[in-house]
Amino acid sequence: MRVPLATAIALCLSWVIAGPGVASSLSPVGEWMSIDDDGKTPVSIIRIYESGDTLAARVVQIIKEGADPAALCTACQGELKDKPIAGMRILWGMQADGPEWSGGQILDPDSGKSYSCILKLEGDKLIVRGYIGLKAFGRSQTWQRAPN
Repeated sequence: MRVPLATAIALCLSWVIAGPGVASSLSPVGEWMSIDDDGKTPVSIIRIYESGDTLAARVVQIIKEGADPAALCTACQGELKDKPIAGMRILWGMQADGPEWSGGQILDPDSGKSYSCILKLEGDKLIVRGYIGLKAFGRSQTWQRAPN
């Protein structure tokens, strides 16, 4: 019984010292490089942040070679129509769900469409899956943690 109690105390102390809002390797909070569907080409820097008791994300910078860093979301509808993609919130409402984050939405600025989303950490990679209806009907991208 002493080992679990000691572990619990250590975890509580680390939370008190570091605080609940500190990004860790166990959290997707921080900056990520989104990677094109070819699996190699960096597209943008995305910042995932806490928004109340959920996670959200914004595009920090478009970095894809040859892409317009001041690109507008021409495919978006409503208030996002023709707004700059850099600075745009593209992820919202994500809640911790065991080893994943789910329950939120992700916006694809290329199509202007929003999808249900799941995030799953795998080391320094983040698997981002957008889908409609069933999780099987979707597409995944692997994002890499951005260097400091």
